[in-house]
Amino acid sequence: MFIDNEDYRVVIGDAALKVVSQSSPENIANAEAEAIEEISGYLRPVYDTGAIFAATGGDRNRLIVMYTADIVLYHLTASQPQKMGSEIRKERYERAVRWLEGVQAGRIVPDLPLVVSGDGSSGFGISYHSLPKLRHDW
Repeated sequence: MFIDNEDYRVVIGDAALKVVSQSSPENIANAEAEAIEEISGYLRPVYDTGAIFAATGGDRNRLIVMYTADIVLYHLTASQPQKMGSEIRKERYERAVRWLEGVQAGRIVPDLPLVVSGDGSSGFGISYHSLPKLRHDW
């Protein structure tokens, strides 16, 4: 997996992680898969999400690791009775989404691998074109 238990210690304690995950590694794995797909949706047009989430250890982007953990924990707390501890999780989730939206809009440029096109060039995957000019004579 992209995230290990050590990564969660930055944003949540061991005991709290057991509570929100209901002591189920399957719950954590499902929430991680959902978080990775959610983050990939923001990054995929420009960045190589396969390479980003295939990285291990110190090769991983620390912000992506932290925001992935925050999103995982947000999804795990959403399933808790009475939404235990949901306020801090909601705040951290919203901060992660704002950062991802900034990356998507081009205001934030993280150190991540770019998507490589079929011709071997990396780029932002955006092409600009327009429809033919309309020439109406009235």
